Amino acid sequence: MEEVDVIIVGQGIAGSWLGWWLHEAGFHFLTVDNHSGNSASMRAAGLINPVTGRRMVTTWMIEELMPFASEAYKKMEIFLGTNFFEAITLIDFFPSVQMLQSFQKHYEEDPAYLLPGLDREKYSDLFHYDLGWGSIQPCFLVGVEKFLTGWRSWLDKNGLIIESLFDQMMLQTDAKGIQYAGIHARYIVFCDGVSSAQNPYFAKLPFALNKGEGLLVEIKGLPSDLVFKKGMSLIPVKENIFWLGSSYEWNFTDVHPSDLFKKTAASWLKNNLRLPYKIIDHFAALRPATLERRPFVGFHPLHPKVGILNGLGTKGCSLAPYFAKQLVDKLSGNGEINPLAEISRFEKILGR
Repeated sequence: MEEVDVIIVGQGIAGSWLGWWLHEAGFHFLTVDNHSGNSASMRAAGLINPVTGRRMVTTWMIEELMPFASEAYKKMEIFLGTNFFEAITLIDFFPSVQMLQSFQKHYEEDPAYLLPGLDREKYSDLFHYDLGWGSIQPCFLVGVEKFLTGWRSWLDKNGLIIESLFDQMMLQTDAKGIQYAGIHARYIVFCDGVSSAQNPYFAKLPFALNKGEGLLVEIKGLPSDLVFKKGMSLIPVKENIFWLGSSYEWNFTDVHPSDLFKKTAASWLKNNLRLPYKIIDHFAALRPATLERRPFVGFHPLHPKVGILNGLGTKGCSLAPYFAKQLVDKLSGNGEINPLAEISRFEKILGR
């Protein structure tokens, strides 16, 4: 029977970062993943935005998360010998008077990350807008697909990935550890996105899955070194190709791309963009969000060999490096998990 320290279930953003930090700490691990090209991770825009929402609020823990993410992604780039991470500026065209006022209020109270657009007509050849614009900087942009495929290639080259759908029926746990498909491990950690909402160990956690949709759009002549936002966001993927989205549906009947979103997004392009465009793809995915908008990190109170790193919602690119490191530090005996993310906060629920 093969012996490892940790089995990771899922090779999305969370599972990839957990594998990286385990490797850095000298743990022997295996990843189990069936390589779904339509997972939430593979469809993620990859934008780390420090100021979001209608009220233009600074996102949770961003002062810690941004520098940590920057250092971690740059280190991963060097290790994999590829580039998928950059600092980028977001140009925010105000879609309403309320959003303009929110930007101005936030800038007056705390100008960090914000800069008013003094040259009101700067982007008028590219977009229709009436209320001016401001910028958010720095943001970070992760080429998620390139990051995930690069890490997967390294896992495959080193015999550290099992290309398979995880079979819960094959999992056995006891006080000594984990057995799965002829492998014995000290721990198993589920990083499998929405699947954890059905996991018998973690189904009681307050997941709040939501459906997101987006388009890939070809737009020639639009700068690829900026993100543009006016309600929806246009995020560069590669030269002349942009990700447009996204929607947030809490009540959905299926996981398929909808005609309604495509019509809404096409209308947005027609009404806001001054350049010719071509829609080349339409996709949808379920996000593993949580009711309290905080991640699930740690080990089950009744099954201390079974862990989870999940519930990252739309913030996976910023949260995953940080909390994967905290989880590995806990395993190493060198640190603790932030109590606002540690699943011990649900000990009573999970202990039933």
